This record gives sequence, C-alpha cells and structure tokens, in this order.
Amino acid sequence: MHESLLVFRKRFYLWVALLLVAVSVAAYWYHDPQEPPNGGTLLGYTLGTVGALLIVWLAWFGVRKRSYASTLGTVQGWLSAHIYLGLALIVVVLLHAGFQFGWNVHTLAFVIMTLVIISGVFGVIVYLRYPERMSRNRGGAPRSELIDELEDIDRRSLRVAESLGADFHEFVASGVQRTQLGPTLWKRFRGRDSSQILLRQGGETVITANAGQEAALDWLAEQQSMSGDAETVSAISELSALIGNKRKLLRQLGADLKLQATLEIWLYVHVPLTVALLGALLVHIVTVFLYW
Repeated sequence: MHESLLVFRKRFYLWVALLLVAVSVAAYWYHDPQEPPNGGTLLGYTLGTVGALLIVWLAWFGVRKRSYASTLGTVQGWLSAHIYLGLALIVVVLLHAGFQFGWNVHTLAFVIMTLVIISGVFGVIVYLRYPERMSRNRGGAPRSELIDELEDIDRRSLRVAESLGADFHEFVASGVQRTQLGPTLWKRFRGRDSSQILLRQGGETVITANAGQEAALDWLAEQQSMSGDAETVSAISELSALIGNKRKLLRQLGADLKLQATLEIWLYVHVPLTVALLGALLVHIVTVFLYW
C-alpha cells in the first residue's frame, strides 16, 4: 500500500514530471537570448513563474492532506505528484537561473529549496521502509498488544514480589513506576532507555539507572545468591525470569518508538524549511521586481 504512491495511476505523475523537464530542457536549448541565460530573460521569467507556482502548490499539500472533506483528488494522488514534481522542480529552477549563482538572496532561495527536496526524499524513504520494519519488529502485532503484555508482566511481577516481602514489593513497584522509554521525541529517536529503580544500598534507598533492566536483574541475582531458602530462591528466580521477559519487550518497544520517532522527526526539518522557502521565494520575487 505504501509503495502504491510511487506507482499511482501507472506512474502518471512521473510522466507528468518527465514531460515538464523535457519541455523545460527543450525550451532552454532552443532559446537564444542576446545575453547569457539567466532569470531575467523571457525564458527565465517563464520558468521562474512555473517554479514559483510549483513551490506554492507543493507547499499546499500540507493543507490538502488535512482537508478531509476536499474533493480535489485523493491524498495519495497529491502525494505522488508532490514527490515527482518536487524532484522536477530542481531542473526547472536551474534552467530558470541559467545556472547563474552568486552570494545573494536568489542563491539562498535555491539552497533552501534544495534542502527541502533532500529532506523530502529522506521522508519518502522513511515512509516506504519504516512501517514494514516496525511491523516486523513487533512480530506483526500492534504496539498496544506489546504494551498490554508488558503490563501483564508487571502485574505478575508484583504478585511474586508480595510473596517475598515488602523490600521486594517496593523494588518491583519502583521499577514499574520508573520505566521510561524515551520520554521526549529526541530520546525516542536516539533509542534511549531512561528507566530507573529504587535500590537499597548500604542501608539507604537510592535511585539507580535501570536501562535494559540491568540494575534490577543484578540486584535480584545478588539477593538470590545470599538466600539459603529454597522457596525464596525459586520465587526470586521466577521474578528474574519475568523481568528478563520485560527487558525483551522493552527492547522491542524501544526499537518501535525509535522507528516511529524517525517517521515524525523529519517533519520537524521538512516543514520549517518549507516555510523558510516560501519566505525566501517572496524575497526573491520582490527583489527581482524592485531591482531588475
């Protein structure tokens, strides 16, 4: 389903983009201005107008995909056109400028446009690949099912801990309450496990980092080695197995959240760059008409 946006209507918008590029290249080839090709010639103004309209239309996609009642084509069709015409825009703008660049606001607009397109290409790659990787990482199950399984492990762990006494119950409860997989988008993107746990050390209770449940498992192993009661050893072993399963689930969820964060975070680059491009385009147009 995700790949269908590239082959939408038998790659209709790919052919539209190729036609636009072909016409632009042909016009540039046959155009014979009395000066070096640049944005101030008749063809330069024509291609500049086409490029400016394309930029505005491409930016409008963000509005269209939220207009659920719109009848102006499908979102899938708009996205397919957004991809192919966005790539064609590079050729149109290069020909518009006649490959003439300098240290000015016009080149700045081109640089920002290029960054927008590069970030868009990255977004397409992420959109096509990551949903499948997320599903494969979860074993085909929805994320909610993994969370339900994690909560079930926590409940079972608390029941086992109750049979071991108050210290173990406090230990497990603190681990449940302080389990954190990337409380912020940036930490989820980095795959950081910020979990903590309360441990008794030297007669004091201290908050200890518990990434990957390592601190919890180490503490349980220490308690098991110091116990001489077979029933207690068996209960601690059961608790260790439950927390070991919790660690596996947290790794799955951590990987899932990291992939999800990657799907989201590129928009925090692409969208501001698009807004900056619209501003640079306006400055470019005003400057041209005031000083050219």
